[in-house]
Amino acid sequence: MNAVQVNMHEAKSQLSALVERVLAGEEVTIARAGRPVVDLVVHTEPAVVIGLGRREATTPVEVFDGPDAEIAEMFYGDSEADPGVRPADG
Repeated sequence: MNAVQVNMHEAKSQLSALVERVLAGEEVTIARAGRPVVDLVVHTEPAVVIGLGRREATTPVEVFDGPDAEIAEMFYGDSEADPGVRPADG
């Protein structure tokens, strides 16, 4: 695997080409004054898009891994309660 280090100015002017290199398997490091600052990496984690329109937010899928016991306890007084089932009024 090839590795390349580019300065900030070069990264700004050639970002698209650098992204293509990363997608092709190269390691790209961006440096400031010759010192490595950040690495460009491929984003491999699946994500869910929340919202519509201009203000969309991307959230990793593992955020939605099921009911949260602490929240169930706050709402229903029972950490084992299923948040999808509301207790009967009574």
